[in-house]
Amino acid sequence: MKLLIRLLVTAGIVMLLAHFLPNVNVAGFEAALIVAVVLALLNFIVKPILVILTIPITIMTLGLFLFVINACIILLADKFIDGFGVNGFWTALLFSILLSISQSIAYSLLKEKKK
Repeated sequence: MKLLIRLLVTAGIVMLLAHFLPNVNVAGFEAALIVAVVLALLNFIVKPILVILTIPITIMTLGLFLFVINACIILLADKFIDGFGVNGFWTALLFSILLSISQSIAYSLLKEKKK
């Protein structure tokens, strides 16, 4: 149930960001939900491989290269999904940063209080 709520929240954030960023296009909520699922799968499968392969440059940039990896994941999702489009690397970088910040805020609000 928690995974489903997270996917729905991420889909909502994707729709919201697509509304405000001019170079990001989402066909509808169904496409945003597919984007959320594909991003989750890519972050689970592809991102760890990229992080391991780029450890030296990530260390040299003090971790800032992870933003580049996130933008590459967004561009890869753009290639897989027909109803989702991101025009350019810099837009993907901005989209990934805003998505990460928004997800952090939303997930912290959804977190249950421990007794």
